[in-house]
Amino acid sequence: MKKNKRYVRICAALLCAVLCLSVNVAPAMAAKVTQADIDALKGNAASLDKKQKEIQSKLNSLKNDKAAAVQKKTLLDDQIANTNAKISNTEAQISDYNALISQAETELADAQQREEAQYELFCKRVREMEERGTISYWSVLFKANSFSDLLGSLDFINEVMDYDRRVIQDLQTLQAEIAEKKAGLEANKAALEAAKAELETQKKQLSAQRDEANKLVKEIDDNAAEYQATLKELEAEERRIEQQVKRMQKKLEEQMAAEGKKYNTNPGGYIWPVDSRYITSTVGGRNSPGGVGSTNHKGTDIGRVGYTSPVYAAKAGTVIIAQRSSSYGNYVVISHGVGNTTLYAHMSSIKVSVGTYVKQGQTIGITGSTGHSTGPHLHFEVVENNVRINPLSHGAAPKKGYLTGYTLSGTSVGK
Repeated sequence: MKKNKRYVRICAALLCAVLCLSVNVAPAMAAKVTQADIDALKGNAASLDKKQKEIQSKLNSLKNDKAAAVQKKTLLDDQIANTNAKISNTEAQISDYNALISQAETELADAQQREEAQYELFCKRVREMEERGTISYWSVLFKANSFSDLLGSLDFINEVMDYDRRVIQDLQTLQAEIAEKKAGLEANKAALEAAKAELETQKKQLSAQRDEANKLVKEIDDNAAEYQATLKELEAEERRIEQQVKRMQKKLEEQMAAEGKKYNTNPGGYIWPVDSRYITSTVGGRNSPGGVGSTNHKGTDIGRVGYTSPVYAAKAGTVIIAQRSSSYGNYVVISHGVGNTTLYAHMSSIKVSVGTYVKQGQTIGITGSTGHSTGPHLHFEVVENNVRINPLSHGAAPKKGYLTGYTLSGTSVGK
């Protein structure tokens, strides 16, 4: 009786343990996420944290240097880009943690089904041993008619006992695996919640960094002496950019000619580069933001776009510049043929690279406030026949406000 009770207790204990079983079975038709994937993301996050500290150290060293305004804005843009990268990294970690948890839960459900079958087998063997009792093994041996018959009976008994031991060992192995996987599942759930909290912190940091960057530019523009010094620096850079655009345009034209391809252009045929139609500044002379003198604004500024609006290629063409500058921030220049280019500036990120052929309407970047900018907007320029033109070419350019009833070089953009 004691032995029978012991088997029953074993059954009950193993049943409780294996209910939380989780085994390595991947969900059908889904790429399996591993802890190594998350560890790689964490390694990248550590590098981004290190870079963030380096940028902050440089900013601290320039804190009271009024002459380094442009340099400070560039560093702030670096900081914002780095925080955006950290946010993307954390979002990827959250996605991977969700996948790991989903996988574990799927594996647990599958394991529980297999455990039920294994447990039924285990209990069946226990019942058979209870019914047979140990005396049955002796009766098998005593019925042997010869020594060879005795050896055969011993082999049979050993096979039965080995099978019973394997049934028990399998359940014990599952028990240990359950405990390990359950702990891993709980750890991943805790890590997921920590990553979500970190994401919220990073988003708040990003908002504060953007405010600081925009505030710096506004302070520069509101200070007469500081603005004039910065303006000269920015205008010099814009002239360098103009020369670079001409060089890259000529290089592309020569390349096309060498390949025996025609590279002509037909003026017009553009689409509006963002979804917003709100004009904040037009081409031509305007008072400087600081109220000191005037500047020749070379493009059209489109506001009410935020930091997440897509920027579209106004016309099909080849990307000849995709980089960042102190004046334009992240900007892209597309060549549409001989003497015909469009420029898109102050983007938070660039989605294309030099040499890429883009279709009209293809997303080339995301709006932002990089470079010399006091808030998110898109600075848009059009050059035809090597001359910068007003993108709002139909009729007189409107004042600030919503664009309605105007065309962009022959293509209607009014809503």
